[in-house]
Amino acid sequence: MKEAVSLLLAKVHYPVHSLGYGKRVGIWLQGCSVRCEGCLNRETWEFDEAARIPVQSLVERVEGWLAEADGVTVSGGEPFDQPEALGALLVLLRERTAGDLLVYSGRSAEYLRENHAGLLGLIDVLITDPYRPGSGQTLTLRGSDNQRVWLLSEEAKRRYPATVNGDAWEESERRMDLLVEGETVWMAGIPRPGDLEKLEKLLAERGMGVSFSLRGGGGARVEAGKERPLSP
Repeated sequence: MKEAVSLLLAKVHYPVHSLGYGKRVGIWLQGCSVRCEGCLNRETWEFDEAARIPVQSLVERVEGWLAEADGVTVSGGEPFDQPEALGALLVLLRERTAGDLLVYSGRSAEYLRENHAGLLGLIDVLITDPYRPGSGQTLTLRGSDNQRVWLLSEEAKRRYPATVNGDAWEESERRMDLLVEGETVWMAGIPRPGDLEKLEKLLAERGMGVSFSLRGGGGARVEAGKERPLSP
């Protein structure tokens, strides 16, 4: 009997509004070999076997959300570091949702075409290239302006503008999702330059501490902030 395909999972959440079209299921995979300089999401770099879960179990976990979600965003970590699991996940998601499947990667599109061409046919929107904040941080859906957006399906071309690769953020679109899990507060989205420092200062003024880490391929997206009382 063939062993079930499994993956390393960092986090899953619904709804997420800041990482693609509409209201989305967000899935972050654990493990990253790209390890961009300046990445604050180092907690997702390690390939931690304690985070392993069957792909089927993950899909069953999100299945109830898929009926009302506009799509699914898969980030990391680096999703293409787990190609078999990523492929299995995308196939099962495709069977269960008419929404678009968006995947972030810190690898170049050229690398992915050469090494993972079969997976690209399962993806509607692909965002590629490593996080390089020195290139600017002004373009929509990306953490740094060197990153590229690829519309790979007709559905993607209906939902996303043809000019998306060069479109700057509209201030009304650039927002963060606040996710509360017990005593931990997470943020998913792509912040403006300096936003995290402002938040840290604001919380410090109120007697709270915060630690941040970026979630997503190439460190382009922010997800985590854990509140803790400041020591006297």
